[in-house]
Amino acid sequence: MTAPHPTVTPLDLGGRTALVTGAASGIGRACALRLAAAGAKVRAVDRDVPGLDALAEAAPALAGAVEPHVLDLTDLDAAEQLAAGTDILVNNAGLQCVRPIEEFPPDVFHTVLTVMLEAPFRLIRGALPHMYAQRWGRIVNLSSVHGLRASAYKSAYVAAKHGLEGLSKTAALEGAPHGVTSNCVNPGYVRTPLVEAQIADQAEAHGVPPERVLADVLLKDSALKRLIEPAEVAEAVAYLCAPHASFITGTSLVLDGGWTAH
Repeated sequence: MTAPHPTVTPLDLGGRTALVTGAASGIGRACALRLAAAGAKVRAVDRDVPGLDALAEAAPALAGAVEPHVLDLTDLDAAEQLAAGTDILVNNAGLQCVRPIEEFPPDVFHTVLTVMLEAPFRLIRGALPHMYAQRWGRIVNLSSVHGLRASAYKSAYVAAKHGLEGLSKTAALEGAPHGVTSNCVNPGYVRTPLVEAQIADQAEAHGVPPERVLADVLLKDSALKRLIEPAEVAEAVAYLCAPHASFITGTSLVLDGGWTAH
């Protein structure tokens, strides 16, 4: 006798508070809107004031609410304080610089590691007491295929994403007895301002015309020859926040179009 298929219930995050960094555009914006659509109250964090204003204008029709919070994540104390009381933490904010190591500006390297690794640590640190107290929490770290593979000329970004993978796994091990999961989502190249902004740098670093960067550099190792859309990444994030994902922790959900299948 065939067992009946389990009932799939819509994602309901009513009563939950989520914090999403880098929420003014790209993946972060898509995640904020997706979690708000599921009923969450979303703290949307970014330093881009016009982007946050546009996000807030797009959110009123959703089931949840979006609260804009203007914050530069290099203010680590403020980041940790803002994370207090959150049920869902999405560490998404990032920046990119494409240079050979011998030409890489040390101050930029420091800033990338601060925003993309130290700030997630401080945000997790701020969120965990509440999560532990209620014995439920979801930490989703937007890593990258570059958390699993390296590329030339991206020393800071690759180092930060590899570090984020380790931080996420450590949070998973510590959080497991308290009902808290921690996972990474690892997209390939996403159609975001961050990717579009690096095309000129990639062209210079690799010695190819800008119009060839997408095919010859960015998608060279991907079996699927297209950029992934922010909404696709947001669905993966939402999946990891659902009740049926409670046994998924300490792992990396790869959305790389077959890049790492090589």
